[in-house]
Amino acid sequence: MKIRVPATSANLGPGFDTLGMAFNLYNTVEMEFRQSGLLIEVEGLGKETIPTDESNIIYQSAQKVFRMAGKQVNGLYLKLTNEIPLSRGLGSSAAAIVGGVVAANHLSEGELDLQTLLQIASDIEGHPDNVVPAMLGGFTIAGMEQGKVRYVRLDPLAELKAVVAVPAFTLATHKSRRVLPSQVPLQDAVFNISRTAFLVTALSLGHLQLLGMAMEDRLHQPYRCKLIPGIEDVWQAAKDAGALSAALSGAGPCVIAFTVKNTAQIGAAMQQAFLKHDIQADILALSPDCTGAIMV
Repeated sequence: MKIRVPATSANLGPGFDTLGMAFNLYNTVEMEFRQSGLLIEVEGLGKETIPTDESNIIYQSAQKVFRMAGKQVNGLYLKLTNEIPLSRGLGSSAAAIVGGVVAANHLSEGELDLQTLLQIASDIEGHPDNVVPAMLGGFTIAGMEQGKVRYVRLDPLAELKAVVAVPAFTLATHKSRRVLPSQVPLQDAVFNISRTAFLVTALSLGHLQLLGMAMEDRLHQPYRCKLIPGIEDVWQAAKDAGALSAALSGAGPCVIAFTVKNTAQIGAAMQQAFLKHDIQADILALSPDCTGAIMV
């Protein structure tokens, strides 16, 4: 049993903890029953740091599914192959959780429905904005209603591209959340409501010319900038090179720029802007993934 799960970018400018999109960068989870014990092998990114014991998040996610499905499991084998950078804002933890949940459900002969799987994954992750696009692909709007996951999924335009600068340092989500205020000014809330409405319109109806304004934010990015040296210069460099917009990806430190052309030039400009602040950065040119977590 092998499951492929896409990377995701959440928050998407003003869509804090709400908007997300999947991209064609993948982790895979191979999962099989064994007679006894746990064996986990890791290849690719995180090979040296990802736990290979029962603290592994994929194993823990799978166990929740097995318990809910009433499946008795004596032993489990996991092989994890990772392309998604860890703790960079591209949904590596969501991909792990979704991979574990979906693979375990397949091994349980599909006992649990999609809504239940999304609920399990969101409860583990703490919010649905990454796990929903990781499981379903596309552009998603997700939230909670009385503790239950609610979502809308759309297919982004095929010509939309993302250029992602991946700085050579990690930023844990819990650290990035600590800098956020517990309250924000009313005018900032109104600002974000308007930008989020424009962003959903731009991505759902194809009005990509709105993305520059629609990706603006006052709820989380201004506070997180201090954790990422040169971030504003990187945003400006992307726009000067032709990007429609630029913003943090997830909680950072990755920067994501949307475009329909000039991906190489935009990537080079972002990379040079980071270098001016003595930060090395890799560049990824990505397209939206519209399949989500699938068996391969």
